[in-house]
Amino acid sequence: MNNLMKTAVTLMVCTTMQAQKPMILGDNHAMMRVEQGKKYLLLPVQEKEENAHVVVVGNDNEMTERLNVRLAVDKVDYYIPLEVGKGRLLDITFHGDRRTTGAVKDFACWKEMKYSNTFDTDNRERFRPAYHHTPIYGWMNDPNGMFYKDGVWHLYYQWNPYGSQWENMTWGHSTSKDLIHWEAQPTAIKPDWLGTIFSGSCVVDKDKVVAFYTSAGHHQTQSMAISKDNGKTFEKYSGNPVLTSDVPDFRDPKVFWNEDAKVWNLILAAGQEMRIYSSKDLKQWKFESAFGKEYGNHGGVWECPDLFEIKDEKVNMKKWVLICNINPGGPFGGSATQYFIGDFDGRKFTCESMPKVTKWLDYGKDHYATVSFYNAPENRRVVLAWMSNWQYANQVPTQQFRSANSIPRDLGLFTDGEESYVSVVPSKEMDALRGNKTKVPTETCEVVVDLKGTADITLCNAKGEQTTIHYDAQKRELSMDRTKSGNVSFSEAFPCVTTAPTHGQLKQLRIFIDRCSIEAFDAQGKVAMTNLVFPSEPYNNIKVKGGKATIYEIKN
Repeated sequence: MNNLMKTAVTLMVCTTMQAQKPMILGDNHAMMRVEQGKKYLLLPVQEKEENAHVVVVGNDNEMTERLNVRLAVDKVDYYIPLEVGKGRLLDITFHGDRRTTGAVKDFACWKEMKYSNTFDTDNRERFRPAYHHTPIYGWMNDPNGMFYKDGVWHLYYQWNPYGSQWENMTWGHSTSKDLIHWEAQPTAIKPDWLGTIFSGSCVVDKDKVVAFYTSAGHHQTQSMAISKDNGKTFEKYSGNPVLTSDVPDFRDPKVFWNEDAKVWNLILAAGQEMRIYSSKDLKQWKFESAFGKEYGNHGGVWECPDLFEIKDEKVNMKKWVLICNINPGGPFGGSATQYFIGDFDGRKFTCESMPKVTKWLDYGKDHYATVSFYNAPENRRVVLAWMSNWQYANQVPTQQFRSANSIPRDLGLFTDGEESYVSVVPSKEMDALRGNKTKVPTETCEVVVDLKGTADITLCNAKGEQTTIHYDAQKRELSMDRTKSGNVSFSEAFPCVTTAPTHGQLKQLRIFIDRCSIEAFDAQGKVAMTNLVFPSEPYNNIKVKGGKATIYEIKN
């Protein structure tokens, strides 16, 4: 478990009880009675296997839950908890090839299923970040529904509570008072008959928190849920779905109050365009316009939009920004975040750049699904991203959990020539983590490099593994080479060099290192680059040519 994340889930220190034998009904079908008296049935997972479809049956033979889980066939990689109180019977259908996996009655899962009152969430992963948000266990992808209220930052996220690969999409929930230390909260929104719970957003409407999300069933529709306890629990709206379409990829609603137009606006992704709606009551939505045809990058499906105004007093600029995450189509393959700058009148977004201009928010390989917090204090525009890439997110070398969020970042504006751009800097909350100076890097540290011109910064260890950051002052480019960074064998798409324009001369870099990630920023916000790395041992040496490095410990 992230040592900066608290959780009410306790360690598994009590004795466990083995589950009873299954009832084998056929070559791929079995049932098992669920005994009461314990809190959890611990299901053994083997990641290389196919998903088994599990229906939880209640007392009146009604279905109380359905899930997909990779039940162990011949070995156990880890366990996931199923709450016993949800049903009395499990109806399980396997989808693997019996010719290679063998007879269902001999599967390891039957011998390894156990009952317990607790579930172990202790950190067993050496690559789990120390100061980035992660789920306490299981898979995580897009950040969802982020908002700030009464001194608390709320982060929801796409979560699989039944395994460490993508499946069973649910809204997990964490809260923080400082954007750094996160406390795990109970599951926020669970799948229902309309579908699993895909990405969306939250708004604060008087004393209520209203969530909008995609119900991913046979088709993707938009639904709403209301919380009267500051986002802890939600009641789904009886009139769901509130928005439908015949477009296959129709998802990720971002809702916000437009003070100038005095309406609620909603923007969502529809194939390779963004659609904009308006509403007076958050229930009835009117289509206003679409944006995207021929603009920017169209190498993949457009997803996870955001639309907001930035007022940057430092440069006396005010612009509307439309965030558009895309997969695939990123500058180095797979997932990435592009954006457009322009104007928005409550009905139509008008981009100020030429259609073919593409602007990327981060030039690393592992920065996706970027969205902002609603209602952030001091008129700040604070964003988080999913720190991974769909090309290999299911294969990275962790098992207890998969994926983290980027450090929080504040957005602003700057110009280069005739174009306007979004600036990206670490949020000021990161400054509080800066500890004592140290002579050598550690697995969790911040490196500040004062540049004299063209420079090379190499982070390395005794195994010969290294990541090199190169700044070319003449070409005005920043690059990061992770081809020799450590374990790169799990995906052909992982070893790479990422390169970014710097939009002018760089004076200082801020580099954040956290066990499996390196995030590099120009101190003025003109370039950001996020990449995962998996060294076999931490980088404990740094070589700097063309600058001077100051290394700070990260305070836990």
